[in-house]
Amino acid sequence: MGTTCLTIFILLLQLLLMICVCKSDDQLTSARPLHPGDLLISKGGVFALGFFSPSGSGSNTTSLYVAIWFHGIPERNRTVVWVANRDSPATTASSPTLAISNSSDLVLSDSQGHTLWRTQKYAIAAAVHDNGTALQAVLLDTGNLVLQLSNGTVVWQSFDHPTDTILPGMRFLMIHRARPAAAAGRLVSWRGPADPSTGDFSFGLDSVSNLQLMVWHGADPYCRIGVWNGVSVSGGMYASSPSSMVYQTIVNTGDEFYLVYTVSDGSPYFRIMLDHTGTMKLLSWDTNSSAWTVISERPTGGYGLYGSCGPNGYCDFTGAAPACQCLEGFEPVAVGMNSSTGCRRMEPLQLQCSKGSHFVALTGMRVPDKFVLLRNRSFEQCAAECSTNCSCTAYAYANLSSSGAMVDQSRCLVWTGDLVDTWKSINYGEKLYIRLADPPVKIKTNIVKIVVPVIACLLLPTCIALVCLCKFKGIWRKREIQKKLMLRYLSTSNELGDKNEEFPFVSFKDIVAATDNFSDCNMLGRGGFGKVYKGMLEGGKEVAVKRLCQGSGQGIDEFRNEVVLLVKLQHRNLVRLLGCCIHEEEKLLIYEYLPNKSLDAFLFDTSRKHVLDWPTRFNIIKGIARGLLYLHQDSRLTIIHRDLKASNILLDTEMSPKISDFGMARIFVGNQQLANTTRVVGT
Repeated sequence: MGTTCLTIFILLLQLLLMICVCKSDDQLTSARPLHPGDLLISKGGVFALGFFSPSGSGSNTTSLYVAIWFHGIPERNRTVVWVANRDSPATTASSPTLAISNSSDLVLSDSQGHTLWRTQKYAIAAAVHDNGTALQAVLLDTGNLVLQLSNGTVVWQSFDHPTDTILPGMRFLMIHRARPAAAAGRLVSWRGPADPSTGDFSFGLDSVSNLQLMVWHGADPYCRIGVWNGVSVSGGMYASSPSSMVYQTIVNTGDEFYLVYTVSDGSPYFRIMLDHTGTMKLLSWDTNSSAWTVISERPTGGYGLYGSCGPNGYCDFTGAAPACQCLEGFEPVAVGMNSSTGCRRMEPLQLQCSKGSHFVALTGMRVPDKFVLLRNRSFEQCAAECSTNCSCTAYAYANLSSSGAMVDQSRCLVWTGDLVDTWKSINYGEKLYIRLADPPVKIKTNIVKIVVPVIACLLLPTCIALVCLCKFKGIWRKREIQKKLMLRYLSTSNELGDKNEEFPFVSFKDIVAATDNFSDCNMLGRGGFGKVYKGMLEGGKEVAVKRLCQGSGQGIDEFRNEVVLLVKLQHRNLVRLLGCCIHEEEKLLIYEYLPNKSLDAFLFDTSRKHVLDWPTRFNIIKGIARGLLYLHQDSRLTIIHRDLKASNILLDTEMSPKISDFGMARIFVGNQQLANTTRVVGT
């Protein structure tokens, strides 16, 4: 009987211990360390803490890291948000343990007693008197691992020591004026997609100015996120869906300067991470596709990189696509401005800056880097600081509307030398005042005032008549020569028909001016035969210019086909040829410009395909059919296109289709039904 009672007592005791353990699934105590295979799971089941081994580590001995990840996401898509021992991995053979030590901190050690990682003690000394028994580590549903006393006082938390990720609710502390050493200040990327060790990229507050967030590649600036504009609380809003919003807030309380993200109720999982390529991404979990969706990222392509438009250039984000532009009063260093050459002043500044210069206000600008901060200035004082300093090239000013605990209520920025890494945006920005030289003043004397009008009255009519006559004669002669060259060039085609066919010619000089010397900013796309540029002819007419590659045999055939066919064919569902040009080795075709570009830009773009509702699609199909019927049956020539695809269907402003690219087309004459070809083409 006694043995039976003892057995029942032991079973009840074991059951009680199991219940206690189950209740502490989100807690780590001095009596319950964490071993490989164990998990701490937050009360709501959102996050888990445990040991993990990155996939593809390539080591015979598996490296183990203590980490926090989303518990509600499938194992195959495990998303780690925090790593404790990123530069000191444990191994499976070392039997690592995460425990609360007798010295009242959280310690990761191996079976040999070697410490791999431990919490940094700022206020943990208050718990030493309890010999560690009063401490417990709790994983919260926010993803924060907190080390706290029995009375709830937090003495350490993982949110104060992020790795590469910011979670909603985390105060990413960048400055703590009372405790400067306590501010972590930076995110640091992983070394690679499967290597959580310290990487090459970091994100945080610029320690030189304490006014802007930056991404660094090593010690070099890689991307500037923005410049604080002087208000106590500022930020932005992002939407992943109509019901899910993310709010970004930058707060300056005077003692603290921090960044925090919050989400609307019922939103999916969100995170902000610095990936191993140096890109800051705002991500949302899509439960339908079981994948992370990018809501916003910086940098966005090559234009988001630091100084991508060169000195005195700025990246214009107000158009459909980012493009490099010169600041007002500046011009490209090289013809056909690109993202590296930058800009130079049209008129150099004079040594005496009190005279001969003025300031121009540019609105909506993200101000340049390498500024000098002047405190306690009014706007007038800020402007005077720059105008009286001959080396000052620009200034910007912001006033604190709600100072809170701030003492200094203004922000005056001044620049010397070149202006680097400037943006222009629709949604945010401020005024940037840049110094420009006054236009040169012409010296006028009494003699000049008398003689010039007399000479002008005598010579002006004669000169105008001579210039007009010479210009008209030169243009006529050039066009005749160009027409002869064109006819001689096209005479190899037995499909031309009437040699007196009227060809629309455009001069090469006009095309160069219309396309800004074939600037990359105006390039619409490229194909097998050359590049297509957007241009604006004199008079404001927008055109598309196809520039065939020099030395391309296929390009020559395409040029001949395009001119011969499009001059003879006229239909509302065929693209219009407005002109052509042969200049030395250059061969160019000028078409009407269609702003909606090609059909494939809508069909295969998830963000634009909704524009194509069924009535629109049916109208496009009917238009294509009308164009093909005209080519095959109703035109003067029977034409087989041979390269009909979505990218060769252009759409005008009313989404009406126009068939383009007749370079591969074949002409059938009379009752011809068959033809041989020496080239494999088609779609």
